[in-house]
Amino acid sequence: HLQVMATLVLLLSVLGLAAGGKVLVVPVDGSHWLSMREVLDGLWQKGHEIVVVAPEISLHIKPMKNFVMKMYPVPFTQEELDGNLQGFSQEIFKEGSFLERVVKRYERLKNTFAMYLSTCAHLLYNKELVRYLEESNFDAVFTDPLLPCGSILAEHLSVPSVFFLQQMPCGLEFEATQCPNPLSYVPRMFTEHTDQMNFLQRVKNLIFDIPNYFLCDFLFQPYTKLASEFLQRDVTLPDLLRQASIWLMKLDFVLHYPRPLMPNMIMVSGVNCAHRKLPQ
Repeated sequence: HLQVMATLVLLLSVLGLAAGGKVLVVPVDGSHWLSMREVLDGLWQKGHEIVVVAPEISLHIKPMKNFVMKMYPVPFTQEELDGNLQGFSQEIFKEGSFLERVVKRYERLKNTFAMYLSTCAHLLYNKELVRYLEESNFDAVFTDPLLPCGSILAEHLSVPSVFFLQQMPCGLEFEATQCPNPLSYVPRMFTEHTDQMNFLQRVKNLIFDIPNYFLCDFLFQPYTKLASEFLQRDVTLPDLLRQASIWLMKLDFVLHYPRPLMPNMIMVSGVNCAHRKLPQ
């Protein structure tokens, strides 16, 4: 009888470990959400409870029966959101001088990120919603760090975070994880270099990397200020990103050149926006 009781107790403890967790999801709209949704479907099928917080105005994030959706108001309309993002896409194909195109894209990018920043602020300062999140006892935060609102919430709730991304501007994912990212080996965007460069190509690689410092300051400094005000202490964006337990990277060395990765950076290639059945 003692052996039977001991076996039952062991089985019950194992069942407890197998119970599903409670996951808070802070997505990024657009194709980022379409890719993430497939992963969430898999988590739901395995018995995890999924709670998604999203703005009432969005491109693709809509209520779904598999998830608990917590929507919050934002200070812009659907027409304003659609017009801003469509204008940003159209700017890419417009002709003109190099300087003219840079100025126009800068202004459009500034407006787009101001809209996303406003969305994040309305989430963090929605007292009723944040109180609900504080009382829900989540096991993890699942988010795309391209917009660091989920990282700020994970820090506030003291909950482990899992990142799901392809890459971040300025190589911030490698700075945050202290992953080697040498300019002599890792080609920068738009250089068209391989991972084997001669001296002049390495110099070009260095020159193409310089604007990243100004770009990241322009894009993410407002989030640093917002996070410091909300958390009531000085933080930087790398500070927030360092808290991630796992980085699920939508990369594949078939399409990207081999490069160093840290142990908590896991490649999950093949997660796409949608699966289509190809003709024979």
